[in-house]
Amino acid sequence: MKARGRISPQGALGAIRPVAFPTTVIMILLAALIGAVLQFSTSATDAIAFARQNQRVHVAIEESVRRVRIDQEASTYWDDALVRTRHVPLDLEWIDNNLGVWFHTYYHIDEVYLLDARDRPIYAMQNGRRVPLASFGHVAGPALRLAHDLRATLAKKRLTGSDVGERTVGASAMAIVDGRPAFVSLKPFLSETGNIRQPRGSEYFHLAVRYLDRSFLSNMSEAYSIDGPRFSTSPVAAASYPLLDPAGRTLGYISWTPFEPGKQVAERVVPVLSVALLVVGVLIGLLLLRIRRSRTELEASRADAEQLAFHDTLTGLPNRALFEDRLKLALSRREARIALLLLDLDRFKHVNDTLGHPAGDALICQFGERLTSLTRSSDTIARLGGDEFAIIVEGAMLADVERLAMRILEVVKLPFEICGAQAHVGASIGMAVAAGQGTNPLELVRKADIALYAAKDGGRNAYVLFSPEMDERVKLRRTVEQDLRHAVNTGSGLVLHYQPQVSRDGAIVGVEALLRWKHPERGLIPPSEFVPIAEETGLMVPLGEWVLREACRASRRWPDLFMAVNLSPVQFRAPDFIGTLMRIVRETRADPLKIQLEVTERVLLDDDDAAGPILEKLREAGFKIVLDDFGTGYSSLAYLRRFHVDKIKIDGSFVQHLADQSDSGIIVTAVLALGWAMGLTVAAEGVETAEQCNFLDRAGCKEMQGHYFSPAVSGDRIARLLRDCRFSAAA
Repeated sequence: MKARGRISPQGALGAIRPVAFPTTVIMILLAALIGAVLQFSTSATDAIAFARQNQRVHVAIEESVRRVRIDQEASTYWDDALVRTRHVPLDLEWIDNNLGVWFHTYYHIDEVYLLDARDRPIYAMQNGRRVPLASFGHVAGPALRLAHDLRATLAKKRLTGSDVGERTVGASAMAIVDGRPAFVSLKPFLSETGNIRQPRGSEYFHLAVRYLDRSFLSNMSEAYSIDGPRFSTSPVAAASYPLLDPAGRTLGYISWTPFEPGKQVAERVVPVLSVALLVVGVLIGLLLLRIRRSRTELEASRADAEQLAFHDTLTGLPNRALFEDRLKLALSRREARIALLLLDLDRFKHVNDTLGHPAGDALICQFGERLTSLTRSSDTIARLGGDEFAIIVEGAMLADVERLAMRILEVVKLPFEICGAQAHVGASIGMAVAAGQGTNPLELVRKADIALYAAKDGGRNAYVLFSPEMDERVKLRRTVEQDLRHAVNTGSGLVLHYQPQVSRDGAIVGVEALLRWKHPERGLIPPSEFVPIAEETGLMVPLGEWVLREACRASRRWPDLFMAVNLSPVQFRAPDFIGTLMRIVRETRADPLKIQLEVTERVLLDDDDAAGPILEKLREAGFKIVLDDFGTGYSSLAYLRRFHVDKIKIDGSFVQHLADQSDSGIIVTAVLALGWAMGLTVAAEGVETAEQCNFLDRAGCKEMQGHYFSPAVSGDRIARLLRDCRFSAAA
């Protein structure tokens, strides 16, 4: 096949030139004729129609405002209301039926608040239900300004002096409440008969809030024949009516679809004129067909190139380059309200490993399709690479973004049908919201990434919204990492404490080495804070080696005791872990028979195929293997069958509840029986009371450990405990 030649812009212009002038003249004359006819026939008619519609909108708003004030007056210019609102405690049912819920039911008032003489809320109703008084806060701004003005008026007069319309004074204004246009009206509670004395300045107020929302606009549309009324923050050129606050500032606009009779006339004329334009169009089409075809091919080539440059080849979604460009564009807009979601699939690697990379690609495509079905056309969904996605949401409220995140979590739980099998994955989502125009795109991505990390760290399959506290935690985490790296490299601040393990007769038979870190500025930092950081930053392997070396040295101080050392999953999976351990034993001249290595189910779960051979080699070298935290995992019994261990430790959570939960006692007894049956030593940790100790002793537990005997202490303290034989009487 021959390659098609490209047509240059100059060649296309040369092909058009012979017909360009006559075509241009004809089109200009026709356009001028059509424009003159349409302008003449529609402009005056549409102008008159618009003026009438504008007047109707004005009347509709003014009448609605007046109606709210009159409805309020009917319930506030009333002796009973004056007495009931001052009664302590309030008769809330009466207030509901006469001043609160009743206003929503019969007058369609969205919110009602009662204010005392100090303008503090004593009753709050929203959408037909009583709500906490704190709900007044979102309307407090305009309400308190009106209350101030009304009290100034009440100092002079209480009645308008008019027998027609309103009889009591009031204060009202248009305002923006929670981003929504609303009419806010205040009326004082006054005695209709004049028989109740009420000092000036002590009046209670009735506050009514009527949102100019869909319900209000729908009523206005039906009553005044206004098509498609809506609220907008900027004027619509076709039809808009400004809403002003008391200072004359524009809060927004009521816009509608104008009735244009002139335009309708024009639409009847257009078909006739279209026949003439069609003839001309056919002629032009025949003349420019060849050029158009060439131009289409060029445009297709350009579109293909753009698609390859800015879209992901697998899913067809925008790629990282287009994502960054659209994020910058979104943040550059004048009133930017941007939410960024970063998504990462959970257990995606498992799908690739078990079903193959084609299945992983199919899952990625299906997930992209599900995201597309959940988002708006104005949102941007991008695949950043691998199983990482991003969504840019413009102009949405935070609640809408959170609902989107929850829907994503719901749909990702549904099984994916790929390669004749079902795959199940989850998703972690990090969200960040732009502060406004001028937000740095990289900063927004960084915040969303921090939130994504928090979602993963919190157990995955969840969404997390970025907060400033997360940034502080990241900075603190970075500082702790740097200081921990220095401590690992120098050994400064690191120390081992030892917690005794006691036999049934009260003798100390062993100790568990527990790492402590004394930070030069922050003091003693618990392992729960720095060990996860060490595991994630690659410090766990050298830190674990330091612990093993110090524990092996300490074991020589107490040759009659065993030394228990905890192994991290990261440390266990490190290359040549066994070789490193044996080298430490040789250097310290420690006896492997006195060393007990404690592993958790996580060590076995993460890599159960490799764990068995490693444990077997450790046992062959003389080390004792202890399964720690026994009973907390779902597969402990299965591990006892598959892996050879020498000892199991009952998790402290069961020991703590021996006195108040019979189930814990049953579980502990069952574990002890299981240990006897399998020839294993069973130890209990977390012993804190004499009752727990006595229960375990009666149940036949051979070893115990906990604060009842001793907390983790220094090596010197262990030596004194051995000398004093402290635990004989206690046991």
